[in-house]
Amino acid sequence: MTNETIAAIATPPGRGGIGVIRVSGPAAPDIARSLTNKLPKPREATLCRFVDGDNEAIDEGIVIYFAAPSSFTGEEVIELQGHGGPVVQDMLLARVVELGARLARPGEFSERAFLNGKLDLAQAEAVADLIESGSTQAARSALRSLQGVFSKEIHQLVEMLTRLRVYVEAAIDFPEEEIDFLADNRVHEELVQIENQFDQLLAATKQGCLLHDGMTVVLVGKPNAGKSSLLNVLAGQDSAIVSAIPGTTRDIIREYIQIDGMPVHVLDTAGLRESGDEIESEGVRRAQAAMEKADRVLLIIDDSDTTDDELEKMIAELPGSSPRTVVRNKIDLTNKEPIYIDTRCYKEVLVSAKTGAGMDKLRQHLKDCMGFQASGEGTFMARRRHLDAIERAQAHLGEGKKQLQESKAGELLAEELRLAQKALGEITGEVTSDDLLGEIFSTFCLGK
Repeated sequence: MTNETIAAIATPPGRGGIGVIRVSGPAAPDIARSLTNKLPKPREATLCRFVDGDNEAIDEGIVIYFAAPSSFTGEEVIELQGHGGPVVQDMLLARVVELGARLARPGEFSERAFLNGKLDLAQAEAVADLIESGSTQAARSALRSLQGVFSKEIHQLVEMLTRLRVYVEAAIDFPEEEIDFLADNRVHEELVQIENQFDQLLAATKQGCLLHDGMTVVLVGKPNAGKSSLLNVLAGQDSAIVSAIPGTTRDIIREYIQIDGMPVHVLDTAGLRESGDEIESEGVRRAQAAMEKADRVLLIIDDSDTTDDELEKMIAELPGSSPRTVVRNKIDLTNKEPIYIDTRCYKEVLVSAKTGAGMDKLRQHLKDCMGFQASGEGTFMARRRHLDAIERAQAHLGEGKKQLQESKAGELLAEELRLAQKALGEITGEVTSDDLLGEIFSTFCLGK
């Protein structure tokens, strides 16, 4: 526990009916007494005047006192609920700082909750994820993580690894007990159970990462193929200018959409062609750079004006190695049915951005590409670092099993099990570094 008391405005910038200032640390009760001339009973909302050093009123509002350790941070906490004007909030915060607090860093309240054992690291990250949720499904998943669903899965897997590791190490350290774990089916059976548990956790974590990070889709193609029209249909609004004039889109247009709860970042790019226009050429360069980082590249072609040879050439000239899907647009002009085709070389979806035909198939295709499924009761929010830690832990398990089977090396199996435990411990914070904590909590908003 630290001797410093921190404070921050916990409500968004701007004007509103209510503005909240949160104060955490040992000086919080004294600050409340100086600011309001009283210390309310714990967890009891009390109407008070907030006064300055000359006992002149700054504002009037509600004070709530949370006594340690029964608070979010585990420390002495007061919350000042005043009016939401920025000037009033700044005056009140300045008075709190004058009374001994310092301005909190981004995420410092959640960091203190973690350091004081009120939350593990995965739960602390879920606080930020819940605030930033872009869909109902993401919010529910973040809440499950905050409630400990993800952490419970991690702890269960760690317990399985620990149980097997203790058994193997006992056989190594106490040979007089005559435990021949190499000939014992127990080790093999538990390894299989742990592998299955890893597979299930990895699949759920990938879903959680997808809810957190979303899918990035880049629309590319020649001018007038219908990229901007397709973006507008996916977005449900006129995000991009649609014109018959080639080169209308010169820069990347970004739109955030949801497909049945899956976040999708759609990038509409400049038409791919040689141009003497310096601005349009820069747009083409940016389109090529975006393709390098995409989860999926949608090559939009005009089905009424593109031969198979032209299509093959366009596919061959696409930069990067991101997966591609050919979207044959304007099938309303070629009188084709909206269908999905999975060929040996690439996938095709036949659509009409003008009539909307086939758009349901395109949306389903994008979900299938990412393996996205509707959220169940056990779905939780996850981050890329969680996925990386689980994959490393799974790799250690696989290496340990290999050493046991090929070299009969129980010592190496035990060591790999220890390393797997260590990797999983990074997720909940049992094993972590100050640098990692600083990186994680610096992404939080002020007041959280």
